[in-house]
Parts: sequence; C-alpha cells; structure tokens
Amino acid sequence: MSEYHKPDASYLQELRDIANKLRIHSVKSTSASSSGHPTSCASMAEMMSVLFFHTMRYKVSAPRDASSDRFILSKGHAAPILYAAWAEAGLFSQDDLLNLRKIDNDLEGHPTPRLNFVDVATGSLGQGLSVACGMAYVGKYYDKASYRTYCLIGDGESAEGSIWEALSFAGIKKLNNLVAIFDINRLGQSEPTAFQHEMDVYRARLASFGFNALVVDGHDVEALCKAFHEAAQTKDKPTAILAKTYKGRGFPAIEDEENWHGKPLGGKAEEVIAHVQSQIKNAGPNNLVPQKPLHSDAPEVDISGIKLATPNYEKGSKVATRQAYGTALAKLAASNPRVVALDGDTKNSTFSNAMLKADPKRYIECFIAEQNLVGVGIGVACRDRTVAFVSTFAAFFTRAFDQLRMGAISQTNLNCVGSHAGVSIGEDGPSQMALEDIAMFRSIPTATVFYPSDAVSTERACELAANTPGICFIRTSRPGTAVIYDNNHKFELGKAHVVKSSGSDKVLVIGAAITLREAQTAADQLKQDGINVRIMDLFTIKPIDKNAIISNAKECGGRIIVVEDHYPEGGIGEAVMSAVAMERDIIVKQLAVPRVPRSGKCDELLDMFGISASCVVKAAKEIVQI
Repeated sequence: MSEYHKPDASYLQELRDIANKLRIHSVKSTSASSSGHPTSCASMAEMMSVLFFHTMRYKVSAPRDASSDRFILSKGHAAPILYAAWAEAGLFSQDDLLNLRKIDNDLEGHPTPRLNFVDVATGSLGQGLSVACGMAYVGKYYDKASYRTYCLIGDGESAEGSIWEALSFAGIKKLNNLVAIFDINRLGQSEPTAFQHEMDVYRARLASFGFNALVVDGHDVEALCKAFHEAAQTKDKPTAILAKTYKGRGFPAIEDEENWHGKPLGGKAEEVIAHVQSQIKNAGPNNLVPQKPLHSDAPEVDISGIKLATPNYEKGSKVATRQAYGTALAKLAASNPRVVALDGDTKNSTFSNAMLKADPKRYIECFIAEQNLVGVGIGVACRDRTVAFVSTFAAFFTRAFDQLRMGAISQTNLNCVGSHAGVSIGEDGPSQMALEDIAMFRSIPTATVFYPSDAVSTERACELAANTPGICFIRTSRPGTAVIYDNNHKFELGKAHVVKSSGSDKVLVIGAAITLREAQTAADQLKQDGINVRIMDLFTIKPIDKNAIISNAKECGGRIIVVEDHYPEGGIGEAVMSAVAMERDIIVKQLAVPRVPRSGKCDELLDMFGISASCVVKAAKEIVQI
C-alpha cells in the first residue's frame, strides 16, 4: 500500500482556486441561460476540482478512451459544473459555457452522450450508480484494467431505491475500483433532506452495505485528496466518500439557505461572482493539468459482426422460445468473448443459465432488483466493452421503465429478453403475465421489438439483436410452440413472414408465438367451412413490415384480424392499425386480452380472454360478412 503524501500548500491552493473558478463558470452559464442549478453546483466544486485535476487519470483529447477513469454525474442537474470542469481541463473553450441550454448547443440542461465526455444521460435521479457498477464490473472482471469508476450522487437522490440496489450489488461484487461520492449538502428541492447532515447515519448505512465509508469535509481539498487516495488503496470493497457540504457554498446570503434550488442567481449573480473571485489567488491559467492514465491496459475489444451457429431443430417439434433463447445465448457466447448475460434471479426460467454452462464468468447475477439489473446492463455495455443480454420475466421490465427510457437518451446498446409473456403462462396468474410489455418497448424511440414465434426465429432474433444498435427487446414465451421455419430460413429486421396462404384467402390473420399457433388451428377449422385465411408472422413489431401487411391485406379482400396475447393498448393490433391507417378499404379486427386476467390453464385462459382458435374462427366468420 503506497503512503499518502500531503500535497504542498501551493498545490492545495491551486485546487481551491479551480473549485472557485468552477463556481464562477456555473453562475455565469446559468445566468446566461436564465435557468439551471448553480447552488447544486457550488456544493460539489471542491470534489470536482480534486477529481479532475488531482485524482482521476484520463485523456482530455480522447474522453472515452478505454483505459481512462470513468466519471458519472448521477445528480445530473449539476451539469454546469461538469461542463465547467471539462472546459477548465481544456477540452473546449470556456466561452462555450455561456451557450448552456441553447437549442443549437449540446451543453444541455442535464448531461447526454451528445457530448463526447458523457457516457450516459443522467437527470432522472437515482440511476447513475447502477451504471457505474456495470462499468466498474467490466473494468475489474473483464478488462482487468487499471481504470477506476467514480460516481457523484446527490443526497436527495439517495432516497431512491435504485441507489440502494446498486450499493448492495457493489458490496456483494466487491467492486474496489468503484468510488461512490455523496454530496451531502442537506437541502433537497423543496425542503431539507431526510437525514440532513446526520453523517453518522450515512456512514452506518454505507458500511452495512459493505463499503469503506469515509466521512469528510467536502469543502476541504486536502481531506478529499486523502480520501480518494485511501479509496485507491482499498482492495476488498468499494469506497463511499460521504462529503458534508453546503448548498450554494461561497455564495453570500444564499449558502445553506432554502428556496434556491434550480434557480439562477439573477440580480445577485454579479455580487456572488465578485465575492468568489476574491477568494482566488491564481486568476490566470491553471497550473494543474489532468493526468493521463498510468497504464494503457484496457484490451482492444471487437463486438462487431457476431455470428450464430445454424439452428438445429426438427420442424414440428415443440420448443419454448425462452429455451431457444438460452441456446442462442450460449452460441453467441462461443462466437464472441464479449457477449455477457445478466439476470435477476430468474435464470432457470428465462434460460439465461445457459451462460453458466458456456462461461460462468460471463454471467452476472443481479438478484431481484430489476432497476439495478437494467442500470448495470447499461453500464456493462458502455464504451462498447460488451454485448449485454439482460433477462427477466417480461412483466418485471415495467419496474425498470425509467432506466430504459434514460437508456434511449443515453444511446445505449442493450438487449432485453422478457419471458413469461401473456396469459399463456397459465396458473401463475396476472402478476406474472406481461401484457403491457410490447406497448412499453414500442414507446422507446431507439427500441427494436422482436416477437419470435418459434425456436429458429428466436435464435435469429438474438443474433440480430447482438448486432443492432439501440435497445432491443425479445419477447419469449413459456409454453412450447411448434418449429415452423427451416433452420436456414432468413430473418431480417422489419420483414414479416407469411406462414400459410392460398390464392383464395379472404382474411389476413396476424399472430405471434402462442396466438400464431391458435391462428393455424383456426385456419384448419375455417377451411372446412370454405373460408381460406392467410397467416402472417411479423417477427419484429418495431420496425413493422408495413408493405407486407398492406399488400397481403389487399390480396385478402382488405380484411385483417390481429390476435395477440397482450392488452389491446399499444400491442400488435395498434401497431398494425398504425401501419394501415392511411390505406383505403382495409379494416382491422383486434383480438387481445380485454381485462385483467386470472389464474388458469393456458388453453382455458386463451379461450376466456378471447384469443383462442375458436375466437379467431368466430372473428373470421364475422369479418367476411363485412
């Protein structure tokens, strides 16, 4: 363990000066935009100074260099001081800080990866630490590199449960390359925080989660230097630096006062700037410059062009698509050493446990904490270090919708696999049935939504997802469904597949997985009554194959029936209706789960909630009369 050497007085003064320069930048930029959070910036100025000009090792010329330390500002509303730190470091002109929040500038109100020094978007509070955990996990267990991860968290956001999920994860996984920094400035948005400056309460809680918990004066640069040094020497646990600070530090008549959250200083700005300026000894260029990484030891990684070995199924055999996902995951892992799997203690149901057999080191157990599961997944995928597959019951992704929403803003590449979709899961009942998941993922702007109907298409969906930017969602089913595709069948994004047709079809029936099976059964019954129907498998709900739907519908007299194991709102039916909305002479009848379901056997539930073969038969007979 290296000994701590106290920096000399001039060095410490330089750090204080930089902190005050950061305060001034924050006041000026928020005044220029007439909006922002200067007091939230002021409380963390010394921490940013010490981090960016003493502790962290990074390349200003390449902010996302693989071997550089990572920094996540979880309290994203303090973005002005993050921008100020990078400007002081020399990445861009300090004059640009005055363009904060302007529509033609990427210095947005909260950080987003439009900026090359931001890995993930923050601002929806409580999410940064999970992402930091994922980045630290990769650094320690996959890259085996020297870089460290720092996450700065507001005391107000520490009320979020996702913070405590992340703390638990970090402690269990012994992420000694992670430092969680809490800016405990006592004041929230509308009133004081729950524990204000009860530092012993914070210390006890963090220690109980397996952290090396250090309480420091957050405005004492020497104390911060020492704390970060101790964090770097801690070998068996992550470190939490609990910094006692004051909101609006150094702002006369504003420091530690309520009702200044999220407000520029207005008429007080010039007075505050003059006061802070008077505290600066060196008003010229910084004598301290960012330090580059000591070691460029992060390995080169290539996650492009991941291939899947050809599926091997017998047509007609019954295989659950969730099981096929496990098979595909193991194959992808064999294809590329950077394919990893994460789950939330459902691995023996989602079949992500296939990764444990392929390579147990590439399976990350996140336990029953879905917000952290998705957040860690986003972190693991950062800087293109891995191809991450995150799985759980599809219903439980709803718990992490905010993480997914922020993931889209973060330009993240994350593959989500949700099993146990719809009433077809049977006796477990409605709490386990995903009936809103398609709607949820369709609403995410960067999402691709796969709904494979058999084992072959499931494996190909996984291969496509591994190579598709953005958030991918693969919906898998609990019951076995018959293999309907040849093993070498070609699948593409946004391309549907007609699985049954004739020259005299009167209705186009669109289904998926279990409802595709019901549609096929219905087609056999309808044929006996002289009604031929065409059956289409969309494969991807988003993007949807608009041209195929329209052309096939017109060949079937303009009649479409959609049958889906999902609520009507936002599901396949509404996607199809959107696709044909501007077409004349096409009508759509939607069969979906119309109300909250209940426990029962699969076939009983399909019939009770209107999506069984007999319901398709009835609907077809009605629609051909129109």
